[in-house]
Amino acid sequence: MIRFSLVMATRGRTTEIGEFLDSVLAQGRDDAEVIVVDQNGDDRLVSVLAPYLTRLPLTHLRSSVANANHARNLGLRAARGEIVGFPDDDCLYPRGVLDRVAAAFAAEPALMVLTGPAESPEGGLGSGRWRAEAGPITAQNAWTSVIEFNLWLRRKLALALGGFDEEMGPGTPIGSAEGNDLVLRAVNAGHYAAYDPALRVIHPDKRLTDVATARARLYGRGLGFALRRHGVPAAVWLPFAIRPLGGVAVSLLKLRPRDAAYYAMTLLGRLEGFVQRSASAGRVRPAIQGQP
Repeated sequence: MIRFSLVMATRGRTTEIGEFLDSVLAQGRDDAEVIVVDQNGDDRLVSVLAPYLTRLPLTHLRSSVANANHARNLGLRAARGEIVGFPDDDCLYPRGVLDRVAAAFAAEPALMVLTGPAESPEGGLGSGRWRAEAGPITAQNAWTSVIEFNLWLRRKLALALGGFDEEMGPGTPIGSAEGNDLVLRAVNAGHYAAYDPALRVIHPDKRLTDVATARARLYGRGLGFALRRHGVPAAVWLPFAIRPLGGVAVSLLKLRPRDAAYYAMTLLGRLEGFVQRSASAGRVRPAIQGQP
């Protein structure tokens, strides 16, 4: 019986996929399937996936659309497990993470969405700001409680919500915050979502790197868009404008022009996303038809 469906959208990576699959096998469970949604235009993953085909339930889907959320929704349609997760193609599951997720959902039948923070490969938290306390997710605290690769939902709810917004996320001009949006659509529909700071998934911390600077405006636009969509009060969105300004000033004082550029592009993107009045149109989405 499949309990977990792990849907991975991937493009451009190879060895990281095998490392992730090894981390799934290390969980020691026989109730997890992995659905790899391959957006590459070649067969680079065939040899990577071949050794795992007899070791775990593994589905290899192809998509010609370079859009992470389109790929995730494609995998969601094929999923069979009670609980779905959406690992990135460069993340790893620490030992026991699936046990912790299973225990949380079993202990609280009303729990529909569970999240946790990112852990840096070097140890400690990474990939953003994270709140320290466990508890329910709200429109006020979702911004420090959600990241896509450590997001778990009951599959029936994910389908009913219409999955991820395919006009957000990697491959679109609204390059991030699709996880925050999905969680808040669940919360706004009256479902219980919770954050567990001890539930961690390992992911490279790319903040203040050349890669992050290049993407800062795109990712900032996603956050601003999601903040506008869910109508949060000024007390919530204002710090997301003030902090990058402070980052620019401090970086310039420390003679770190790359860091200053990162914060400046982040702020510009957030402003661009926040002023898009079309954001509210996606608060409710049509359901997705999945497996029985």
